[in-house]
Amino acid sequence: MTTYAVRPGAEAVSVRGSEVGVLVLHGFTGSPQTMQPVTDALVAEGFSVEAPRLPGHGTEMEDMLTTGFDDWSAAVEAAHADLAGRTSSVVVVGLSMGGTLAAWLTARQPEIAGAVLVNPLVAPIDPAMLAMVEEMVQAGETVAPGIGSDIADPDAVENAYPGTPLVPLQSLAAGVVSLQTELPKISCPVLLMTSADDHVVDPSNSDHLAATVSGPVERVALERSYHVATLDYDKQLIVDRTIDFVRKVTA
Repeated sequence: MTTYAVRPGAEAVSVRGSEVGVLVLHGFTGSPQTMQPVTDALVAEGFSVEAPRLPGHGTEMEDMLTTGFDDWSAAVEAAHADLAGRTSSVVVVGLSMGGTLAAWLTARQPEIAGAVLVNPLVAPIDPAMLAMVEEMVQAGETVAPGIGSDIADPDAVENAYPGTPLVPLQSLAAGVVSLQTELPKISCPVLLMTSADDHVVDPSNSDHLAATVSGPVERVALERSYHVATLDYDKQLIVDRTIDFVRKVTA
């Protein structure tokens, strides 16, 4: 098996701080670099932080081809267990697929104090798109054009893979389907931040989540950013609202 080096900036983050813990989750084909402004700010505030690099991510694209939703969710569970074991309360923050996994975890862990979801993928993917993906897989293709670095700011770049691994994408789609029965179990406060102009995850996903969870939802519009809003023009807004939310739900 080929071992790939971790990309610069894609390293996992694990910091011991206060009794308040924050679990930070990146998206599909991305890495912890995608969440770096949020992670750095949380560390600077003195919180305990875990920002894992999900299996298959942050190295080379070939390393992701054999991974799937079970691998990513297991890594998230392990990171949460480690963080919860050394803190008194935990908040989960996730972008895109990181939002999917944050919702998945929060539904299973009712003691989580709150969830911050940025452009989360939480609604089933268009069947026509999945049918096209299946045709490509049956034809022997493994990778489609990339979805990373959907950013309005021309000076910002996401350290994402240049392509989209197809079988892992199918696994993600199946994970989102299974998430539908879990969403109503989310009863903790949710901070939901959504880009109006998102070329990866339709903003209607946020509407779906807000209508489905059972807990209170606070919504923030990201007017200047595309999908990877954590690296885009609204990154400071995301940082500020996230820190305020973490303080509020763990007070």
